[in-house]
Amino acid sequence: MPHTRTRRALPLAAAAALVGGVLAVGAPDRADAAVPDTIPLQITNDSGRSEPVYVYDLGTQLSSGQQGWADADGAFHAWPAGGNPPTPAPDAAIDGPAPGQSKTIRIPKFSGRIYFSYGRKLDFRLTTGGLVQPAVQNPSDPNRDILFNWSEYTLNDSGLWLNSTQVDMFSAPYAVGVQRSDGGVSTTGHLKSGGYTGFFDALRSQSGGWSGLIQTRSDGTVLRALSPLYGVETGALPANAMDDYVDRVWQKYTTSTLTVTPFGDRPDTKYYGRVSGDVMNFTDGSGAVVTSFRKPDADSVFGCHKLLDAPNDTVRGPISRTLCAGFNRSTLLINPNQPDTSTAGFYEDAVTNQYARAVHARMADGKAYAFAFDDVGNQESLVHDDSPQQAYLTLDPLS
Repeated sequence: MPHTRTRRALPLAAAAALVGGVLAVGAPDRADAAVPDTIPLQITNDSGRSEPVYVYDLGTQLSSGQQGWADADGAFHAWPAGGNPPTPAPDAAIDGPAPGQSKTIRIPKFSGRIYFSYGRKLDFRLTTGGLVQPAVQNPSDPNRDILFNWSEYTLNDSGLWLNSTQVDMFSAPYAVGVQRSDGGVSTTGHLKSGGYTGFFDALRSQSGGWSGLIQTRSDGTVLRALSPLYGVETGALPANAMDDYVDRVWQKYTTSTLTVTPFGDRPDTKYYGRVSGDVMNFTDGSGAVVTSFRKPDADSVFGCHKLLDAPNDTVRGPISRTLCAGFNRSTLLINPNQPDTSTAGFYEDAVTNQYARAVHARMADGKAYAFAFDDVGNQESLVHDDSPQQAYLTLDPLS
């Protein structure tokens, strides 16, 4: 089975296109694949909102590597050349279902995103590097006052991977699903009753600046909460939000060992972390140092990048993923054997990723992509099938 993980969007300043939202690493295309060129996606509008809904299917066509968009029939359209400054993209909007109704479109073999917006169409632009994704952490982004969200997916000859994601922000709620070849349906992403307002209430009541993540429109409409990564980057959340916890982790593993077993199917592959000064060194079974990490800041922890960079390799990346999950969930002090997959001790420390804590607590099945490596320990909100019959996207109430 291919490994998948969610990716955060590039900042607007990068003016670059994403290759896709959900990555399917090492997924071979099979000549005898049963997956057709397009599959149906049923979109159901249970939001209770009266505004029109607009839907977009944007991504990379896997057969050609071209970036573009798909229409309601699943036909691919390549983006034209962009400019500098960015030029308006072609209108790729598909009219979504009316309140209480469903609409079925077809999605092609993409690695990309399915956006939806309420009331207004999204403003997409093209640069010489490709599509500029909405980046509402930037107050001048033209989509800042639009209520919208997106799902990420990969459909290829090996199947469908479809997620709900909160890596960049928590906003208009939705759930995803897939009908399997046996007729059964898997779903994830639904909130508990009252979960939407409950999430924002939790941030407002949390000390330490977490309420600063919430963005509202001038009319008072709550639009979203930024991820803590973007909160730190924009100054909405204090840059020292994780310092106390990181300091305690560094102190603990100066005199004890952190054991990381990054592969569930390879229990004999272990790495051993010890802190020396400002650096945590990891050794293998022979005692040789295989990689080292400088003491991370909140930016690195929340983004699972910079000082916790995770290259797509077999050593540093897997160790970094595990560390990132342990820091965000605050399990590194209570369990020296990582990853911790018990969930009972997740987010229990007073210093933790309060955003991720609030997201998971309000998911009906407890699953979410609240940070980039939330799939460590299988905590992610993802559906997959190698022979998908139909996909589902359900727009849920904002209550």
